[in-house]
Amino acid sequence: MKRLATLLPLAALICTLGAPLHAGAQKIAPTTVVASVKHPAWTRSANIYEVNLRQYSKEGTLNAFAATLPRLKQMGVDVIWLMPIHPIGEKNRKGALGSYYAVKDYQAVNPEFGSMDDLRRMVKQAHGLGMHVILDWVAHHTAWDHPWTGEHADWYKQNDKGEIHAVSFKNDSGGTEEWADVVGLDYGNKALWTAMTEAMAYWVREAGIDGFRADATGMVPAEFWDQARPKLDKIKPVFMLAEADHPGLHERAFDASYDWRLNGIMRKIGKGQAGAAELKAYVANPAQRYARDAYRLQFTNNHDINSWQGADKDLYGPAAGAMAVLSYTLPGMPLVYNGQEAKLEKKLAFFEKDTIDWKTTELEGFYAGLNQLKKQNPALWNGKAGGTMQVLDVINEQLFAFRRQQGKNTVQVIVNPTGVLQKYKLAGDEGQAVIKPWRWRIIVSE
Repeated sequence: MKRLATLLPLAALICTLGAPLHAGAQKIAPTTVVASVKHPAWTRSANIYEVNLRQYSKEGTLNAFAATLPRLKQMGVDVIWLMPIHPIGEKNRKGALGSYYAVKDYQAVNPEFGSMDDLRRMVKQAHGLGMHVILDWVAHHTAWDHPWTGEHADWYKQNDKGEIHAVSFKNDSGGTEEWADVVGLDYGNKALWTAMTEAMAYWVREAGIDGFRADATGMVPAEFWDQARPKLDKIKPVFMLAEADHPGLHERAFDASYDWRLNGIMRKIGKGQAGAAELKAYVANPAQRYARDAYRLQFTNNHDINSWQGADKDLYGPAAGAMAVLSYTLPGMPLVYNGQEAKLEKKLAFFEKDTIDWKTTELEGFYAGLNQLKKQNPALWNGKAGGTMQVLDVINEQLFAFRRQQGKNTVQVIVNPTGVLQKYKLAGDEGQAVIKPWRWRIIVSE
């Protein structure tokens, strides 16, 4: 039977019929965690494309972005995630343009990006192309000069003197981190819940938005999200993405959550600090048990990683392509950050203008191929619509191989997460085959 290796760069991923891998598959234990959220039907085979509107084009506007929607459709993009589009606070602003996440008005469009009519036209155009649009939603804090700070001071966290103060919290290193440009909301006040939920509903009703990515999800009570989701669903079925990593978020509110653990392993692989053993352990021993129908967001980069930690070349080097393949073929919903298809090689400034260089779309065909691979193979679909997972034995501990199967559709993946040529053997082969450093092989059978 014919088999074909996939290499980087390439115009498209090619899937061919193939025999099963060597016997000795490791079956992954099912989970018992409940996920009762009803996913919109259009999410089952979907991918996400994150848009940093300010840096996406020279103009930095909704209209300039909308002009590129046909290109994104051609690339196979399903869901467009817009970073916050609201007016940005001026008081205690960081940099010349400020942070997207310092929201001054929850029910307005930043005039730097365009108007409400521009947003409506863009959403309508995306819908016409079969795509959906979600907004980044900042429910944990606002800008200092948001009207609520004067009209509803009791909706904010206050110090012992009764003063609203900048957001501060303990970070992962045990130190205290402060976000000086924003002030924290106090969800002990139920009137805030009503106002925030209504602000979210406004965009679904008035602009046709299809859902939200919830910023700092875990810093807002889960009960808030639990009560907001059904109210939004009454307008139309929405998709909710949590910037958090916890199974409980899927019970009532969220379709998808960040898989930070896998991303951390992939970055260690890029530095030569991890390999197949860590990937196998990730699959066999999840840190937390997620229900099979809980979507996990898989990514190699996003706005947080890019701006503060680096571009793909900095984080993964020659492993970037292989890690992208894993993000699309392991269970989960894949994300591409704008510019990755243009081989973005710099950190994008967060508070200043710093346009993506689109002089090349060298990897556009690569991501188009991955999107096509996912869409055409139910084994790779999201949640329980996708195939079950088995780690496979290819008689080489340095390689990571697995199979996903849904009905008659089977996708088998072999990845070489090392900088060394590796040999392996497939069942039915007379001899060993080789796989180059940082390369992969994908075999599809029906």
